Amino acid sequence: MTGKKILFLVSSMGAGGAERVAASLCSDWAGQGHDVVLMPTFSGRGECLYQIDSRVRIEYLADKVGTTRKTFMSGLRRFSTLRRFIREFKPHVVVSFLPNVNVAALLAAYGMGIPVVVSERNYPPLENLGAILRLLRWLCYRTAEYVVAQTQDMAEWIAHHCPGSRVVVIPNPVVWPLSDGLPALAPADIVGEDRRILLAVGRLSKQKGFDNLFAAFARVAVLHPQWDLAILGEGKERGSLEMLRDELGLADRVFMPGRLGNMSTWYERADIFVLASRYEGFPNVLAEAMAAGVPVVAMDCLTGPRDIVRHRSDGLLIAPESGISGLSQGLKMLMDDDKLRQNLGFCAVDVRERFSLARVSGLWRDVMGIGS
Repeated sequence: MTGKKILFLVSSMGAGGAERVAASLCSDWAGQGHDVVLMPTFSGRGECLYQIDSRVRIEYLADKVGTTRKTFMSGLRRFSTLRRFIREFKPHVVVSFLPNVNVAALLAAYGMGIPVVVSERNYPPLENLGAILRLLRWLCYRTAEYVVAQTQDMAEWIAHHCPGSRVVVIPNPVVWPLSDGLPALAPADIVGEDRRILLAVGRLSKQKGFDNLFAAFARVAVLHPQWDLAILGEGKERGSLEMLRDELGLADRVFMPGRLGNMSTWYERADIFVLASRYEGFPNVLAEAMAAGVPVVAMDCLTGPRDIVRHRSDGLLIAPESGISGLSQGLKMLMDDDKLRQNLGFCAVDVRERFSLARVSGLWRDVMGIGS
């Protein structure tokens, strides 16, 4: 195999599902002998929070621009700098994640004859992008080599709303075993070793539905005094969630220790994993929990959970229209039934094969045209 030059563009390499997938794919391709440059384009720069193969070169666009300011002129400088870098690096293919970065990648590479593969990472109609970005997406996606969707529902929306796009479905990979990072905090430092843990993971935002999860847990907590809820993640909704927790009388039953790097330790300790999101793309944390053998309860939101969970075979899917009541009933069902939890967890580990890095990376190489 002759190594190819790959430029991977993503907004940042902070905590998030898109960032974790970017790290996994770039590391895999570098390990196969490709020359991979990973470029976070966020004006604020940030830092990389995921372990990446040392052969992957991380180039921050903000460093090349020389500023982290968010102004119109600095935005133009970031665009011209990106275009210049593409021209100088001469990649065989550009890969991009997230709508704003996708549009910038397609415009920056325009006229160079370099294929650009872009990917949506959330269910598009539920994201508030603004009229200008929606228009640019509609205009630009038809020029992409491929538009990668994570689920069939996403693919159908893109095909309908971005006519002329070449859409292909590629799920996220499940990397197993997970490698632990920092910061690390042992579950025993937060929750007593004699307690059962209902675990949730994600950014503290409206999208993740933790407010609904609190309300659902409040309904079952009194009937299951041995269970506690732990949420790993950080975000702007922390203050409002803490207030809601206290209003519901759950201050001693719900714990939010922040974003942690030792996820595998928490998955191993968890008795149930719950996903309460209002919308998703392809929720990595749900697949990771299943790979660890944790029985899961997930809201069947658009999109992702139904592509990962096989209802009553390796997890429970909750109809969104059932709301808080449906979620609490699903939690109660698993809390009450040790045998059901054991069976679901035993079957859940099949996601390691269904979404293996080797399989998913191969699908990406096909659309990138770089061979095996």
